[in-house]
Amino acid sequence: MKRFVDSMESFIFWSRWLQAPLYIGLIAAQGVYVYQFFIELWHLVHDASQANEIKTMLTVLGLVDVVMVSNLLIMVIIGGYETFVSRLELISNHPDRPDWLSHVDAGVLKVKLSMALIGISSVHLLRSFISMGSATSNASSTVDYNNLQWQVIIHVVFLISAIAMAWVDRIVSNKSKH
Repeated sequence: MKRFVDSMESFIFWSRWLQAPLYIGLIAAQGVYVYQFFIELWHLVHDASQANEIKTMLTVLGLVDVVMVSNLLIMVIIGGYETFVSRLELISNHPDRPDWLSHVDAGVLKVKLSMALIGISSVHLLRSFISMGSATSNASSTVDYNNLQWQVIIHVVFLISAIAMAWVDRIVSNKSKH
């Protein structure tokens, strides 16, 4: 019976490697974001002489949004792999190793991801506010206040969730220290 249990536990532990292809898929998704970034950057530079300040600002905020999502992907890829699959020994002494990676665990990763989502949501909300301001000054445009209201509600939910996760993580980490 002990041999069966040991084999089952080894198989369960090995199953963590099933996540590795998922992280490779996220790397491919990040490649798509890099492609989209350069397409938007090309449009920004190419149309610079015809764009007004608001259009330029919205495009730049779109670029910032892509970078922030890409940063989120890096946190998920590296932090998730290191936390749930295997240690990244090849970068343990690398000078470019992110500081947060040395003390990452599932709780820290959740808080960092929630903070990144808040940042992304903030940029998206700012774009919506700027678009709304542009639409209200343009008589032919309409503003979708209902959509904007839902964006604000979702952003507030992200904020409350992040605060709650950070608070729970702090409680759990304080209890584990004692």
